[in-house]
Amino acid sequence: MKYVLMFVETEQFARDLETMDEAGREAAYEAVGRWFAEHADKITHHTHLHPVHTATTVRLDGGAEPIVTDGPFVEGKEVVSGFAEVEVADLDEALALARSWPACPVVEIRPAS
Repeated sequence: MKYVLMFVETEQFARDLETMDEAGREAAYEAVGRWFAEHADKITHHTHLHPVHTATTVRLDGGAEPIVTDGPFVEGKEVVSGFAEVEVADLDEALALARSWPACPVVEIRPAS
């Protein structure tokens, strides 16, 4: 089965990452790199998203013409910062991957087609 693991940063996580010294930040990034390497046989695609302030949103529910705005579609305390598409046997295996994620404190899992 295919699932998408969406890595969600909280405001606190982003602040903690910003205040880390260089060695701490390098260690955090190395842990993420190890996670991807350890699970490479299950990951079919992954990417890190640019910061939320770079988003452009298209609203299709505003009438006849779509409304395009800069920035995210909602103000939030949590933002998706990246994702990985994985091919695993079942939801339990996807949950095991999510539980081992070493970075963002929230991982949302969704089935994919």
